[in-house]
Amino acid sequence: MLQDIRILIETESPSADLNAVAHSADKVLSLGERVLGVKGERIVIDGCTHLRWRLGEGERRVLILGHHDTVWPHGTLARHPYAQEGGVLLGPGNFDMKVGVVMSFYAVASLDPGSSVTILVTGDEEIGSHTSRELIESAAAECAAVFVLEASADGGALKVARKGMSDYRVSVSGRAAHAGLEPEKGINAAVEMSHQVLRIAALASEVTGTSVVPTVLSAGTTTNTVPATADITVDVRAWTQEEQDRVDIEMRSLTPVLPGAILSVAGGLNRPPMEATMSSSLFESARAIAQNLGFGELGGAKVGGGSDGNFTAGLGIPTLDGLGAVGGGAHADDEHSVVDEIPRRTALVAGLIEHTLLPVKDANVEPKTRVIGR
Repeated sequence: MLQDIRILIETESPSADLNAVAHSADKVLSLGERVLGVKGERIVIDGCTHLRWRLGEGERRVLILGHHDTVWPHGTLARHPYAQEGGVLLGPGNFDMKVGVVMSFYAVASLDPGSSVTILVTGDEEIGSHTSRELIESAAAECAAVFVLEASADGGALKVARKGMSDYRVSVSGRAAHAGLEPEKGINAAVEMSHQVLRIAALASEVTGTSVVPTVLSAGTTTNTVPATADITVDVRAWTQEEQDRVDIEMRSLTPVLPGAILSVAGGLNRPPMEATMSSSLFESARAIAQNLGFGELGGAKVGGGSDGNFTAGLGIPTLDGLGAVGGGAHADDEHSVVDEIPRRTALVAGLIEHTLLPVKDANVEPKTRVIGR
């Protein structure tokens, strides 16, 4: 497993470079076909390469979900090469989530032949999954459960809930004028946007845990001109669909303060929340399987970041996330994965799949205890 992980880490795959993502897909496809012994399907949508394996034809089916793109730009490997030091793996994208991709193949390969599993490895998760969302949702629609092999939360906890995500761009149009000679003839877009920023930030709620954060702001052209335009992007995170909808209505209800200013709002809901109710039964199964495998108590965590599991949970399909690498430092220079946890987590995933594929009447049967090597 470690050699396969190294192959993927040493294949740089920044999301925005479609050629790099295609090259990474070649490596993932070759690796998956070798481990699974089954041909995979290459799916290219708007130039972005995704991969799918569909195994078995049983009545119940499970979706294993991951991605092979990363946030790391070309050249990162030269600064942070693959390494194994002090019991951890290093290298760009190891924790998020190339370890998880390899784990998915080995977990499924350890199952009984004919097990009904779909593996979907997408190429644009880090930039919003715009080309893969329909693919994800259609694959999930025929499944009894979805297991997302994104990296774990702190301490190896599974991710039992994720906030929904919305993105907005608010634009203001005013009127330019000379800032010294006749500023009164202008409509200052920067001043208008200042009013809007305070309104937008006030939509957040500590009580419900909803965050509404103005992020990137721009206005004006020169130091002696009344700004004619201003733009701001807004990041919204909410635990429930009700809260996400509330903020959406409020954002679209914004109106100008200054006479003559024109305001527009673009964007909207990107990922629905993955509410805890959608993971609760799978999490309890995971805890029982971890105990049966001798792994001890398994924790669960609610996290603010989104994943493709938000889409599947939003469809009402039971979804459990954070089943991939144990470690830390996602999107940071200290990104790392704990080596000894890789085969343990792979065995947990295999046990969960096996348990979920059991007919409902047999779901209380303990899965086989298996050891999956490195």
